[in-house]
Order: sequence, then C-alpha cells, then structure tokens
Amino acid sequence: MRDKTDYITYLQRKDLANATQKAYCKSVDRFLEWFANDPINCTKKDVLHYLAYLKNNTPQQNITRRNSCIALNHYFTSLLQSGMMSENPLAFIKIRGTNKKQLHKIYTPDELTQLADDYHAFFVTSYDDRHLDGAKKHSSFLSRNRNYTMLTFLLYQGLTTRELPLIQIENIDLMKARLTLDNGKTKRNLPIQATQMGAIINYLNNIRPLAVEFFGETEQLFFSLSAEHYNQTFSKPLRQLTKQVKIIHPNFVNFSQTRASVITHWIQTEGLRKAQYLAGHKHIKSTENYLPNDLDSLKSDIQKFNPF
Repeated sequence: MRDKTDYITYLQRKDLANATQKAYCKSVDRFLEWFANDPINCTKKDVLHYLAYLKNNTPQQNITRRNSCIALNHYFTSLLQSGMMSENPLAFIKIRGTNKKQLHKIYTPDELTQLADDYHAFFVTSYDDRHLDGAKKHSSFLSRNRNYTMLTFLLYQGLTTRELPLIQIENIDLMKARLTLDNGKTKRNLPIQATQMGAIINYLNNIRPLAVEFFGETEQLFFSLSAEHYNQTFSKPLRQLTKQVKIIHPNFVNFSQTRASVITHWIQTEGLRKAQYLAGHKHIKSTENYLPNDLDSLKSDIQKFNPF
C-alpha cells in the first residue's frame, strides 16, 4: 500500500503549510523508495535501520533526520487512523542531539533604532556615489532610499523578508499610523512607529514616484528597480540590503536575527498571545520558539545588575 492520498488528506486536516506538506511527502517518498516492502508491515527495527542508513550513507545532520522522523510519524499515524496498522513503528524513537536551540544575539529596541540610523547616515546621507555615472547614480539613489524604508519595516514591525513584497500601497494608513498585512496565513494590523514615519512619507512622496515613473506602474510598495521587475523575484534587493547592513554592523547575521529581537521584545512587553498576533504566527508554538531568547536576555540582565 503505497498510495499517499490518505496521508495528504491527513496533512491538510492538520492545516500545515503547503511547503511543509511537500517536504513531508518528499521524506516519505524517500523512505518508501528505500523500504521495498509494503509500509503497513514496517516495524520499529525497520525504521532504525533506515535511520542508520541515512546517518551512514547521506550527508544529513541530526536535525534533518529528526524532520524525516516527524514526516514518517505523521505518515504511520495516518495509516493507524485508517485502520491499516495496529501500532506506529515510530513510537518512542527520538533522534539525539536535536534539542539545542541556536539563540539569536538579541538587539534591544534602542540598538535596532541605532542600526536604522547608522544605515541612513552611511548609505543615504553621506554615501559617496561619485564613482557612478548618471543612470547608475540615479538607480543607486532610489534603491538606497528604498532599502532604508524597507529596513525600518524589518526593524520596527519585525516583518519577514518574504512579507516585504506583499505590502501594497493601500496597506499603509498614514492617518492611523498603521500597516495592514495579509501574508496568506494571518492578517494583522501593525502600528507604524513615529521614528519611521518620516522615512515612509519621504519614500511615498519623493522616492517611489520617481521609481514608478522610470520603471513602470505597480501597486507594490517595494519592488525591484528593473524594467522587468514584474518577472523578477525580490531576492536581489534583499541580498543588497543584507550586504549593506553587514558593512556597517559586522556582527549582523541576517534579518531572522532582527525579527527574533522584535518578537522577543513583544513577548517581554505585550505577552505571548499579543506577540503571536503581531508576529503573524498562526500557531502559538511558533511564538514559543522565541522564549529561549527571552530567557537568555533575562540571564544577561541578572548578570549585569546582580551585585553578587
């Protein structure tokens, strides 16, 4: 029995993301390719042999093998629920060495503001563009101002890089200082900070109209500065912005780090449930993953202020 129709239905009922469902199905396909027999006859011993095979014959790390176990656990659970198996061979199997979470270096709100200010000072106010010709100088001016405005949304609203190109002009309400964002999973209203309002107004009134006039109409707030930006991904501007931030802040890793900083601050000041809403997490468990960062910062404060 190798038909995965029931399994796919099972995953859909779990309301998992499409990408997660595809990854789980791919993991199951790999197992079924390795396991020559009918999967309903699979035993715990077979699973252990498969994990040994992955460890010895593939470059997979422990965390990847754990994810394979999760996918197979769901698969055998679906067979269990359909009455095709009497027990789950994945029961009580655990991959060791996967529980250590890599904690982000957490920026404080003041440090995030300083990062934005440093970017503006280096790449907007005092950037030396004398080495560029007319067309490239104009494009550079537009992209650096766009990047600065994008950076404020990453630092103050804690957006993911995938959410930036989703923002439409109509999602910005300057009167209420609010961003309304629908990422396909959740819809949320995020306050626009006073410190970024000037950047947004300048971008809307002075920068974006020049970009649209030069590169074509679009309802997106941010877009790639290319004549064919409709057919492009948004990866190039994000790579550019990441590279620029690393120049002025060598300890900066990526924008998952700044997002973790914002979510950690929300957990500390707004509570877990409000942080879940602001972060756009569908499940509370996603927000709880940031609790170790909160604990780490708490330990740092204790060490800093404890006189003993």
